[in-house]
Amino acid sequence: MTREERIAQLHRLLEERIVLLDGGFGTLVQARKLSEKDYRGSRFADWPCDLKGNTDILVLTQPDVI
Repeated sequence: MTREERIAQLHRLLEERIVLLDGGFGTLVQARKLSEKDYRGSRFADWPCDLKGNTDILVLTQPDVI
């Protein structure tokens, strides 16, 4: 199947139903071996619970990683 055919198929599916796409984002973040301090950054330095593993927060604390 060519790239164009795959894109056309995706468009057809999007017209019919909800489509979920998943990638390797978590794997790429894990490869960086970030510490708790990296996840916290200065913005959440005093946060009362652990943040390591919360990849969503990296948008704020480590945007270069994202």
